[in-house]
Amino acid sequence: MKKFVLVVLAWLVVQAPAYAKLNVFACEPEWGALTRELAGDAAEVFVATSALQDPHHIQARPSLIAKIHRADMVVCTGADLEVGWLPVLLRRGANPKVLPGQPGYFEAAAHVPLLERPQRLDRSEGDVHPQGNPHIQTDPRNIYRVGQALAQRLMEIDPEHAAHYRVRWAAFSTRWQQAMQHWNALGAPLKGMPIVTHHKGWTYLVHWLQLNEVATLEPKPGIPPSSAHLQKLVALLKVKPARAIIRAPYQDPKPSEWLSAKTGTPAVVLPFTVGGTPQAKDLFTLFDDTLARLRKAAGVGTP
Repeated sequence: MKKFVLVVLAWLVVQAPAYAKLNVFACEPEWGALTRELAGDAAEVFVATSALQDPHHIQARPSLIAKIHRADMVVCTGADLEVGWLPVLLRRGANPKVLPGQPGYFEAAAHVPLLERPQRLDRSEGDVHPQGNPHIQTDPRNIYRVGQALAQRLMEIDPEHAAHYRVRWAAFSTRWQQAMQHWNALGAPLKGMPIVTHHKGWTYLVHWLQLNEVATLEPKPGIPPSSAHLQKLVALLKVKPARAIIRAPYQDPKPSEWLSAKTGTPAVVLPFTVGGTPQAKDLFTLFDDTLARLRKAAGVGTP
């Protein structure tokens, strides 16, 4: 019997993985994709939301609480993007490793310069974020900044595999910088392109490509457009024509399609994050597809 037990134990040792994978809870698809790029098979990554969900408004479901409870690391945007649901998950998840202030809690927005910091806080102004606009993932330069900080944090909380994360960051960094050169070249003809956006979710894309955001469908952030506001936009676009009306996949298509029908301005869906379109399968194809759709709307030929 003793010999049998020893054989079973030896078999279990052989079958066990070489190391326990890091358990990562990512709030949005872009951070799940970035973590997978940097960690590879060293981490098991769960993504709490999809590209078809508004990241402002997520239900704190029991299944998400269970995932947070088991997580070694939480990777989220921060800047109050998840303020309506993440604090509830953290509180009910009862996992001290991933609470704010701990190494296991990582906010991407803390590592980039935030735009559109409000001059005053007034809820009558709509869905205002006190720290600035949180939709940082639409600028590839921000992905690079966050990636550098996230790789360092992975090494900190999982020092046993620091060399693995270091190698993967170096490879990703090289590929990303090469891709950014390509994207900058593709985006150069779009400089000054007038666009209408559904929500103030494209601020960093506008800043990166130097687009001209002439109007938004929402009269104030998070406030659905009224008929009166849409009529004003029709009048505005007669004076200042736009090349595209842009929305994210999770946003109501009716306002942009109505305005498109009235003005002849194409309504364009951009992926916004990984999985937002069939083409945007990862971080690299996210920007490939974003630029391809913008160039098509602008009438720019194939490079």
